[in-house]
Amino acid sequence: MNAISPVPPASPVGPSGQAGPVSRVSPIISAAELADALAGPRPPVVLDVRYRLGGPHGRPEYDAGHIPGAVFVDLDAELAGPPGAGGRHPLPDPEDFGAAMRRAGVGAGTPVVVYDADKGWGAARAWWLLRWTGHRDVRVLDGGLGAWAGPLETAAPAPAEGDFTAAPGALPLLTADTAAELARTGLLLDARAGERYRGETEPIDAVAGHVPGAVSAPTTENLDERGRFRAPAELRERFTALGAVPGEVGIYCGSGVSAAQLAVALELAGFTPALYAGSWSEWSRDPARPVATGPQPG
Repeated sequence: MNAISPVPPASPVGPSGQAGPVSRVSPIISAAELADALAGPRPPVVLDVRYRLGGPHGRPEYDAGHIPGAVFVDLDAELAGPPGAGGRHPLPDPEDFGAAMRRAGVGAGTPVVVYDADKGWGAARAWWLLRWTGHRDVRVLDGGLGAWAGPLETAAPAPAEGDFTAAPGALPLLTADTAAELARTGLLLDARAGERYRGETEPIDAVAGHVPGAVSAPTTENLDERGRFRAPAELRERFTALGAVPGEVGIYCGSGVSAAQLAVALELAGFTPALYAGSWSEWSRDPARPVATGPQPG
């Protein structure tokens, strides 16, 4: 299977202080652990990435109350490039992304915690981008803001400029062509809701359905009734039943956002998936690309 290029083993931090390819650390942190870390000698940078697909902008919610010290990050403006042929949320220019992270106070060796308030999609997008660009110590707040029992504040902090430099390539990526190949030869998981996968409805993109050969794996099934990630063993059982094999798992969604939450779950389960960043919003723009419908991969 040649669709995914393997991620090299983690290398030491170089002379510039920038991390090389990431090593495996837990991608999540509990609210209690975050509270302890914020009170400790090396508090993390906290990023608030409140985002809802098709919903209101997250900044007013941030201004109404956020975890103390958290910096708001705009998913559409800072975690994605301009929409176009590459999809609705193409990957941002690495230099632009690095600049946004430095403005938020992110340093090469600074722990980072990201959170949102809705399914973990926005937070996971920030987590994935930081990991992809070489940051070693970034985690998603498990359960999001709803799990936080501490105080909230309304004042926006003014963090000192960080020194993080984005060095993309630490996590694997898929193109439309390699995603299609992986759907034939390995496992390509579709993170969208089942009705969108089956082609019963498509509220956003021009064409309904899924990449032929892709397997349905909605992000909602990664979480328990509290909105927290299921146990690693439970997630591994889920993905193994879907056909996951190390080194042969790809993921996509509507525009590359919710699939990042699937990436968190897969990493908890012990897999390192390759993301098709353009996802369905790129795939469906090309009328020459085949489309499957119904409950089976096709």
